[in-house]
Amino acid sequence: MKNLLYIVILCVLVSCNAVRVNYDYDKATDFSNYTTYNYFEDMQSGLSQLDEKRLLNILDSTLQSKGYLLSEEPEFLINIKSAVFQSNSGNNVGVGVGGGGRNVGGGLSIGIPVGNSGVRRQILFDFVDASKNALFWQADTESSFKENTTPLYREEQLKNIVKKAFSKYPPDLK
Repeated sequence: MKNLLYIVILCVLVSCNAVRVNYDYDKATDFSNYTTYNYFEDMQSGLSQLDEKRLLNILDSTLQSKGYLLSEEPEFLINIKSAVFQSNSGNNVGVGVGGGGRNVGGGLSIGIPVGNSGVRRQILFDFVDASKNALFWQADTESSFKENTTPLYREEQLKNIVKKAFSKYPPDLK
């Protein structure tokens, strides 16, 4: 019983810091045609200058480890958008009373949240074909966000986001 409690606590803690990613892409795209990239010149990421610099450095390192090259004449462009929002609490309490004929019943329901309420950050990565100006791949990430943290913590959090977002890039088209 004690081990079960530890497992439940561990699962709740892990789910609080987990990065969730939704992917979408054009199935007709031949991803092997893309070897060079750059960023939109007028990118409005919504991140602080320091976080944007951290994110671009991490993203450059990740893409270069996959064989892509940063270029002045890229085959695709990357746009990054982010937003911070307050997530809803999972706390629910419900009370009900009912009856029929001579019987009267009642009930009480309490919802226990899994995960956490608090501040969340969404970061959207768009890959756009430079010659066609057409979106061909997108990753939409969501993770917990703590505003007053150390630079090291912020960098680690961004590394986790990029690692999860680009774990399935390029997509397996089997």
